[in-house]
Amino acid sequence: MPSGKLTLVPTPIGNLEDITIRAIEVLGIADAIAAEDTRSAKTLLKKYKIDKPLFSYHVKNEREKADDIIRQVVGGRRIAVISESGTPGISDPGFTLVRKAIDAGIEFEVLPGPTAFVVALVLSGFPVAGFSFEGFLPHSGKGRRRRLRQLADEPPRTLVFYVSPHRVEDFINDAINILGDRQAALCRELTKIHEEIIRGKLSELLEQLGEPRGEMVLVIGPE
Repeated sequence: MPSGKLTLVPTPIGNLEDITIRAIEVLGIADAIAAEDTRSAKTLLKKYKIDKPLFSYHVKNEREKADDIIRQVVGGRRIAVISESGTPGISDPGFTLVRKAIDAGIEFEVLPGPTAFVVALVLSGFPVAGFSFEGFLPHSGKGRRRRLRQLADEPPRTLVFYVSPHRVEDFINDAINILGDRQAALCRELTKIHEEIIRGKLSELLEQLGEPRGEMVLVIGPE
């Protein structure tokens, strides 16, 4: 029986040309591709003339599909896993699959590639020697404020968050009240034509926010 293989493949966070040669090669030889969003996956694959079977692998079916992916790999298939954008497992499905692969003793690989928080962190101009990537905080205001209070009690450092557009105003207001009116950078539409970086105090970001669109990366400085 041929040896199967599991590979987590990062995909562009905006500009479709931000993909590695190796990622294209892995997607091209895969027997099937597990995709968080099959619609965006089809757009990417069409650009690079890759025609492979797709199946959904997202947060709502992650556990069930992870077991199925493991079975396929054990059965000798080469499965590539992609998220809607960025690196699987970074605020996207992937962690459960990795844990199950480790528990099952299956070898797997993770390719290097695009990750939104790294781009935003460097663009912010804040210290990167010590930072905390928090991803998405809880949706509820109570849960969000609880985590911000915990961060306020820790030594000051650069903080990086993913923020959805319909929560960004409440998020920044909570950050001001709990962390103080720190310097920050709000990054949106990263790598796209309308990429925008808003810098200033958190209160100044609120004034310049305008019409929120697309998922954002909020980087808050240590002071």
